[in-house]
Amino acid sequence: QVQLVESGGGLVQPGGSLRLSCAASAFTLDRYAIGWFRQAPGKEREGVAAITWTGGVPFYADFVKGRFTISIDTAKNTANLEMNALKPDDTAVYYCAADSSLNAVMSGTGKFRGQGAQVTVSS
Repeated sequence: QVQLVESGGGLVQPGGSLRLSCAASAFTLDRYAIGWFRQAPGKEREGVAAITWTGGVPFYADFVKGRFTISIDTAKNTANLEMNALKPDDTAVYYCAADSSLNAVMSGTGKFRGQGAQVTVSS
């Protein structure tokens, strides 16, 4: 069964850092784009970051540029999202997604989705 399994997230103070990971099982990602979108209560779903598995230029939403970094580990079939300088507005459930279309990943409509990871930024 194809799965994306997320890990990481948690509670951090403003200005702090967290890391999310997304591991793919039962399939290889070499024909896909992978990334994250987020959903906060009462807010629209937002694409956060995405990258093609072949190592193309990563794409970031404006509100995370300079703070978040997406990377891939081909040996582990895993993508990672390093989140720095976190703000309270970054509080949301972050979902890993994979699809042949990078746009689908960013819009949250990707073919495959992880279970979600809660990120809470609060003092």
